[in-house]
Amino acid sequence: MGLHGTPEENAGRIIGRLVGKYRHQLPVLPGAVQAVQRMAELGPLGLASSSPRLLIDTALEVMGITELFASVRSTEEGAGRGKPAPDGYLWVCEQLGVEPSRAVAIEDSSNGILSALNAGMKVIAIPPSFHPPSAVVLARVDRVLDSLDELTPDLVTALLAD
Repeated sequence: MGLHGTPEENAGRIIGRLVGKYRHQLPVLPGAVQAVQRMAELGPLGLASSSPRLLIDTALEVMGITELFASVRSTEEGAGRGKPAPDGYLWVCEQLGVEPSRAVAIEDSSNGILSALNAGMKVIAIPPSFHPPSAVVLARVDRVLDSLDELTPDLVTALLAD
């Protein structure tokens, strides 16, 4: 690939370039900010991600939704395993003081879905058209939505009542 330097130096350069790109033009799914705002009506939100913390923080800042998240965890932080292991989701639930069985994860990837299921959470999947999870993985979730516009507080409340 023509990269020079240590893996850590190369990762730092790539992440730095992505931060610049995010600040200039963040690739956001239609309705993402509004969906987060709707979910925040239900109570404190948490975020468990495999992305580097700097990218998470930058994306939340650019979208103007940082304050809506009471707990944020990147797999690069501390000990623990990445997705599909449940570690990130379990940590976020613990920080929020919520039992995983009383929490709903919104996911798009196979590993994210499996991570939330492994944590014992309810899962709503919104699969991307460019790389959807397998039918086997999607069969395990509680709901599959076509877009973020379909994600409502009533849907989440109904899932938690089941």
